[in-house]
Amino acid sequence: MNAKIGDLIAAGPTVSFEFFPPKTDEGRTQLGRCLDELAVVDPSFVSVTYGAGGTDRDLTRDLVVEINGKRDYPAMPHLTCIGHTRADLEAMLDDYARSGIHNILALAGDPPADGSPAAGDFTYASELVELVRSRGDFSVAVAAFPEGHPRSATLAEDRRRLADKLALADVGITQFFFRAGDYFSMVDDLARLGCDTPVLPGIMPMLNPEVIRRFATMNGAYFPDELAAKVSDAAAEDRITIAVEAAVALSDELVAGGVPGLHLYCLNRSSAVLAILGSLAP
Repeated sequence: MNAKIGDLIAAGPTVSFEFFPPKTDEGRTQLGRCLDELAVVDPSFVSVTYGAGGTDRDLTRDLVVEINGKRDYPAMPHLTCIGHTRADLEAMLDDYARSGIHNILALAGDPPADGSPAAGDFTYASELVELVRSRGDFSVAVAAFPEGHPRSATLAEDRRRLADKLALADVGITQFFFRAGDYFSMVDDLARLGCDTPVLPGIMPMLNPEVIRRFATMNGAYFPDELAAKVSDAAAEDRITIAVEAAVALSDELVAGGVPGLHLYCLNRSSAVLAILGSLAP
């Protein structure tokens, strides 16, 4: 599938999903089932994550090429600066171009968890965006943090950096968040800086509160303790219903506010995101 995500969003609104590359036969079977089940909603595109420092680079590459060749929508690989030389990144981008991949999500990446210095020739995602542009006719997405990047000194500084980065890209995709106001405040701040690049909101249903709490802590994001407790305390068969209802309420508020689409983090399973999409306000 050769469509560019920038063009899809311009014609939107879009519905898209994020996957991670499975490492086992069971995981690959589960992901294949998920992809088949999601076909009923005709996704606009999907993205595939990338391990810290590029540890899953080959798994990501192979999955993206497979999806792009077999499905009716494009797949977009995540690509990070950290852990790679310029030559590494050029080789990967050239391979993607030869393999018919026309969309890249350019990320700075997370520093090593042990506190050691981050390796690689680039530091910022904006540098990677410029490299991607130089290696082929790619549509480029970048990450956005509605509540500010955890490594930014101030929110104002974060917004300026984000506006500069988005000016180089075709679209932004946010980290997950749980308050629509955080997203709309970010968009308003960007507009005041003269940035009108569309930014897709990322939606993460509260299916595993402890895992999401850990992610939220890492990213300096608000975590809804009351919702998490409600999910954790519920009977197993009721948890998905509670998580879906909360995600639907957030998504409805975002759609009513005119977002360019919804990007759902589905964790390689379809039931919750299909329930969310099936319950949105008409």
